[in-house]
Amino acid sequence: MKNLRVCFAYLFPSIILVLITPSSVAQLSPSESRILFQVQKLLEYPQALQGWTRWTNLCFLPPSSSLKIVCSNGHVTELTIIGNKTSPSSHIPKAGSWTSLQTLSGKFSIDSFFTVMTKLSNLKVLSLVSLGLWGPLPSKINRLLSLEMLNISSNLIYGEIPSSISSMMNLRSLVLVNNLFNGSVPDLQSLTSLEELNLGGNKLGPEFPSVGKNLVTIILRSNSLRSHIPSQIVHFEKLQVFDVSSNDFFGNIPSFLMSMPSLHSLNLAANHLSGNLSENMACSSSLTFVDISHNLLVGKLPACLGSMSSKATILYSGNCLSTKRLNNQQHPSSFCKREGALAVKPPAKKLQDESKSGAKLGLVIGIIGGAVVIAGLLVFLIVFIFRKANGERSHHKMDKSVANKYSASASPRPNGTRHIPQAMKQATLGLPPYRIFTSEEIEDSTNNFDPSNLIEEGSQGQLYKGWLRDGSVVLVNCIKIRQKGLPHSIMQQIEVLSNLRHRHMVSVLGHCIITEQDHPLTTSTVFIVFEHISNVSLRDQLADGRKREMLKWPQRMAMSIGIARGVQFLHTGVAPGIYGNNLKIENILLDDSLNTKVSRYNIPLPSKSAQDEHTATNHIGSTNHAEKEDIYQLGVILLEVITGKQIASPSEIEEMKDELENGSSEATSVLKSVIDPSLRGTYAYESMKTAVQITINCLSKVSSQRPSIEDVLWNLQYSMQVQESWTSSGNLSTKF
Repeated sequence: MKNLRVCFAYLFPSIILVLITPSSVAQLSPSESRILFQVQKLLEYPQALQGWTRWTNLCFLPPSSSLKIVCSNGHVTELTIIGNKTSPSSHIPKAGSWTSLQTLSGKFSIDSFFTVMTKLSNLKVLSLVSLGLWGPLPSKINRLLSLEMLNISSNLIYGEIPSSISSMMNLRSLVLVNNLFNGSVPDLQSLTSLEELNLGGNKLGPEFPSVGKNLVTIILRSNSLRSHIPSQIVHFEKLQVFDVSSNDFFGNIPSFLMSMPSLHSLNLAANHLSGNLSENMACSSSLTFVDISHNLLVGKLPACLGSMSSKATILYSGNCLSTKRLNNQQHPSSFCKREGALAVKPPAKKLQDESKSGAKLGLVIGIIGGAVVIAGLLVFLIVFIFRKANGERSHHKMDKSVANKYSASASPRPNGTRHIPQAMKQATLGLPPYRIFTSEEIEDSTNNFDPSNLIEEGSQGQLYKGWLRDGSVVLVNCIKIRQKGLPHSIMQQIEVLSNLRHRHMVSVLGHCIITEQDHPLTTSTVFIVFEHISNVSLRDQLADGRKREMLKWPQRMAMSIGIARGVQFLHTGVAPGIYGNNLKIENILLDDSLNTKVSRYNIPLPSKSAQDEHTATNHIGSTNHAEKEDIYQLGVILLEVITGKQIASPSEIEEMKDELENGSSEATSVLKSVIDPSLRGTYAYESMKTAVQITINCLSKVSSQRPSIEDVLWNLQYSMQVQESWTSSGNLSTKF
């Protein structure tokens, strides 16, 4: 009897625990448990899902910042997984996470993944953030009939948003921010329960999406929307947050917008909105944030906005407004009128519609006229096509032989590789908005250009270190320009500065121009404010033996890809492209996360003096040479990354290039002897060989045989993908 009491005393707590534990979470069904393990495998075992075994009760895992699983009645009802893979428009990763790749491997299939995911039919909340998902979002997502909250932000999902989403009637929150979605948003008016719509950081457009009136939050910033602000918004009585900044909206700001009863945050910045704001415009008492900066607004600021400045944040710089407080941060009214006229050009579709009637008439006339001359043209075309075909056969053979010289590897393109042209334009998130500084701010930041803050002086003017009023450190580049003509001509050329913002470049934060008219010349002083990168250069990192040892092959590949992306943006991300960028390894800076940034690149300003105009004109035809020179300089940087050796002269470049060329064509051991010894055991041979070959191609003596920056970037990314596959196969200890 005594033993029975002792046994009961030990078992009593367990019995109580079983009794008080809700049956809803006591045990996950075996089928859904297997599904979660499949998800773990398909996501390639992210950090958040590490440590699972078949004995793990997945419903009892403690919630964390990266994982949350909620169960009810033996089913998963909430699944949140947050990884550390970065999307093209996401923030720079923190120290320690910079080695992670952006996407899952080429083996990943987004269709297979969602086929498995939709088997969790009781899901109400699904969040898959920063996991490197890539591919088009499958339409089968609508099989999650119970889903109320869907968050697939900060991945690399591209293509159009599937129209099937409009059938998910229980959806209350849809967040697809920071992906690569494009095209029109499907009609979402049927989603009457939808309260939050966040599609920011994509390339959606040009039409404003059709949405229901019950929305509380609408965030569409940083897309390609081009339209008026729709008048239907006036009926959205529950709307609290409306953010359409960094798009191409044009026309007037509707007078009702700021008086909407529930609205507390309104962001219309960086569009092409124009016209006068009504001075008698009413403002809702609930407003706490209004940003109408960097548009084309003229006239006076509404009185209600001025009276709210003490209790709300009101931003309106970069317009053409007549204000006393920020007059120095406003353009002249002529600027907004001129730019406003350009902004309201009808979209191509409208022009096509207007021309349909004329096209039909032209078609009839064309048929009649064509019938008269068709017989003669037919004979001519037959002879022309026959000769053209013969010529193209020989021409194709020549083109094919030249194209082979550009190929760094005979390997096929990796599975899932697709051209995503807008990705590089989404790499500016995390930077403060571009702004126009006042001369007082420039003087304050440099302590009135104190000589102790002067970093260097050269062909690109004077470079000062400065401190803004918010405490942030910047670099201020002071350039004086003398030219014939009117002051506004330099304004047109300097507009490109606001586009020089990219994750892999030392970005421009803003500028200030002071112009003095001294007939017949105009003297302008341009102050360009850059972000300040406080860490070391890539040259410093490789020159330090201990630091170089830490940079294994995957890290060096990530850095090389970053440099190539920065150069790609300079060549193709702005119009016209910027070439002749003085690419040197000491000009490649590393931020605190060892993210590479191209610095000291070419600033596309007019000639420094009137005497230089003839010289500048002569260089217009040398764009192709400057482009190929950039490729050669990039090849020199890659050479130092691969070998770990500093290059001091052109002869050393040729010697090291020859060594790499011989090594890549002979035995593995020969290539191994040329590569930085600290890389041994950390690279796949095929990955290294691909990088070596594209480096050799970049260093071709014949500039026309050097690859384009797209070719360089593709080969480096392919090399990285090969490396990833090799690493995931457990080969890290194999010595090459």
